[in-house]
Amino acid sequence: MKDFKDFNIKPSVKRFAGDKIKISRILNKKIIVQDFKLEPSKYPKREDDKCLTIQIEIKGEKHILFTSSSVLSDQIQQVNNDDFPFTTTIVQEGESF
Repeated sequence: MKDFKDFNIKPSVKRFAGDKIKISRILNKKIIVQDFKLEPSKYPKREDDKCLTIQIEIKGEKHILFTSSSVLSDQIQQVNNDDFPFTTTIVQEGESF
């Protein structure tokens, strides 16, 4: 009899681990970005609003960050999949991160 793991089935939905963290708590701190997903926002202000979910690690603890920042969304999409995980620091300049 085959074992389920032998089917090599991957989850169709990305799940992230850790507690939700506000972006204000990680500003100007070095973090490790493990993964991300970009989905339509559940609370759109415009029709094309997206929600960026980022799996991060700070001091060995995993957290989940939610943001609608188009700047962060655009930047993280430019990172090659092979370059994850990576370290970075999120800074705020005016109204943008």
